[in-house]
Parts: sequence; C-alpha cells; structure tokens
Amino acid sequence: MSAVDKLKNKGQELAGQGKEHVGKATGDESLEAEGHKDQAAGNLKQAGEKVKDVFK
Repeated sequence: MSAVDKLKNKGQELAGQGKEHVGKATGDESLEAEGHKDQAAGNLKQAGEKVKDVFK
C-alpha cells in the first residue's frame, strides 16, 4: 500500500470521526450518520489495500 493511499484512507476515517462527534454534539443525526459512513468507507479501503499487499 502506498503511503499516499494510507494517508488518504486515514484522513477519510478521521474526517468521519470528526463529523460523528460534531453530529452528536449538535444533535444532527444525519451528520452523525455521514460520519459513520465515512469511517466505514475509510476502513474498507484500508482493508482492501492490505489484501492487495498480501498478494504482491
């Protein structure tokens, strides 16, 4: 996995965590859900990259 991909995926995960926390703090359920979605997408991308690395 390239370092750039790792940073992008981690950035997406961290942005999701931020959205989730802001959503909880403000009572905005849609923002909180969007944060969960972003975290899941970042984690899924990281897992996919790790699988690619295994088969290299």
